[in-house]
Amino acid sequence: MANCAHPKGVEKMLVFHGAMILVIDGAKLSLFRNRGRDFAIDLELVEHSVQHAAQTADIGTDKPGRSFSSVGHGRSAHETTDFHQADEDDFARAAIDRLNALALQSDFDFIIVAAPHVLGFIRPRYSADLKKRLVAEIDKDYAGRPAADVAELLLNYTA
Repeated sequence: MANCAHPKGVEKMLVFHGAMILVIDGAKLSLFRNRGRDFAIDLELVEHSVQHAAQTADIGTDKPGRSFSSVGHGRSAHETTDFHQADEDDFARAAIDRLNALALQSDFDFIIVAAPHVLGFIRPRYSADLKKRLVAEIDKDYAGRPAADVAELLLNYTA
């Protein structure tokens, strides 16, 4: 991660010109590009997407299945599929696939700001190219917030 003594003497993160910042949770995504320099962050919205996922109760109506033990009289229930979580996982997977493709065809620095559970889901899916260019991961849920809030988070972030 690029850290530097901030003009006020505190270690702060540098966000280089052209850096791409992905802000994501399970249903909202914003991709920004920094048009500014170092500590003068100026975020331009490149892409914004919102997924309107239905709740599991609205999608799945079946009760969990049951199975019988092959030996004895035991029975057990199968866990109900969480369709809402599956939709959020698909959304996050598509977003990281897009970022992996960007990392392959560009030389941008990347910063990922994600809700902690989303960050845990997408981290194993980073390509080698993305890992090389990833300067920071911030485990905060800032999805849906305006660019000014994201810029403030980046300016005040310390590793």
